[in-house]
Amino acid sequence: MKIGFVSMPLVGHLNPMIALARNLRSRGHEIVFIGVPDAGHYVRAAGLPFVPYCEEEFPEGSGAKALAPISKLRGPEVTRLTIQGAGRGLFQAASKHLPRKLSETGVEALVLDTIHMYLEVVPMSLGMPYAHVWAILNIDFSGATLPSVLPEPYDNTSGVRQTNLAALRESDNAFFGIVQELAAPYAERAGLKIDWSDPTPTFSKLAIVSQTPKEFDLPGIPWPPQFHHAGPFFDEAGREPIPFPWEKLDGRPLVYASLGTLLNGIENIYKTILAAVDKLPETQMVLAKGNNIELSELGPIPSDVIVVDKAPQIDLLKRASLCVTHAGLNTTLESLAQGVPMVAIPLGYDQFGVAARIVYHGVGESIGTNDLSVDGLHTLVQRVLSTPSYREKAQYFQNIIARRRGLDVAAEVIEQAFQRALANGSSELPRPIS
Repeated sequence: MKIGFVSMPLVGHLNPMIALARNLRSRGHEIVFIGVPDAGHYVRAAGLPFVPYCEEEFPEGSGAKALAPISKLRGPEVTRLTIQGAGRGLFQAASKHLPRKLSETGVEALVLDTIHMYLEVVPMSLGMPYAHVWAILNIDFSGATLPSVLPEPYDNTSGVRQTNLAALRESDNAFFGIVQELAAPYAERAGLKIDWSDPTPTFSKLAIVSQTPKEFDLPGIPWPPQFHHAGPFFDEAGREPIPFPWEKLDGRPLVYASLGTLLNGIENIYKTILAAVDKLPETQMVLAKGNNIELSELGPIPSDVIVVDKAPQIDLLKRASLCVTHAGLNTTLESLAQGVPMVAIPLGYDQFGVAARIVYHGVGESIGTNDLSVDGLHTLVQRVLSTPSYREKAQYFQNIIARRRGLDVAAEVIEQAFQRALANGSSELPRPIS
């Protein structure tokens, strides 16, 4: 079977999508990874064939330039601005060029990053089977919980569902409606009848797989039958090695800190992390600062702190006692896979929902940016480091992740769904309605 992959061109999305593509290739399937030029480096480095598209609209280097201003922002507004800019532009270009690329490459079935919103109208219009992957935290559209893009704590009190549904409708219009305005005319031209009042009208009916383990999700969410909590998509062999001065580690308990690759340009947050951990001289810290801030902007760096642009995150987490994180899903799952508890500082996107799960499951603590202070963060770091229950609960998830084999689960689900759809023909394939 020839399987196509399309991912958002962001590291946090590409890493799990590439891992899944490599696993499906190991099962004997031919893989075609289709993406804007910025994705090519990561895909080729993993040894996968890469087919570029949208070169004119998104030439190489354009993604970092477009997203650089967002690195200084935080809160739900980040999601809206990202979708308004990159989300709309990517849909417009991808929906224009993807049909031709699918035809030229002979792709039989397509795996789509769920957050490449509504791009599934392309395979729907072609009668092609497609599956969805939640590379980020899966969003609950039922109202059982608040959407993960909103910075509110988890609330399971009676009667909260109507409040959640109201917040869902508001966020759905504010965020996803931005791209839906483009997808609806495309679907109409293709002869597709879609109920756009439903927030999930185009989600795959064959398979939706998530990196989030079921045990780490919140309870009571009525996921559809084709939805699968697979578990993390780990494939270290598919990532480029990152140099690191290992000789500088001195054996003290290690605190690893990272704010991810997108919302990592607010120097005051880094300064707060540095000052808070510096009050714990019995620890050593590695800070991965990213590319959106200069070292000089951080002020004086304690002599025993190692600051790098990029870090070999999984290898460092294997040695870490604590992770200070933005609560990105990949960093969170990589921490849990090593049994490392966390202190979360959610900044935007799905990080609020991830942080809520960190707290709910007792694997760490969370503090919002409006409440962030040196003393407050120091207190949380000290609490998590000195309270055994946080590490014990993180190790519980470590065992679950090790047993679950999330990457294999996801590949098996998608493989079987595509094989069944292609074998059954029109009975399971999406088709345009004339």
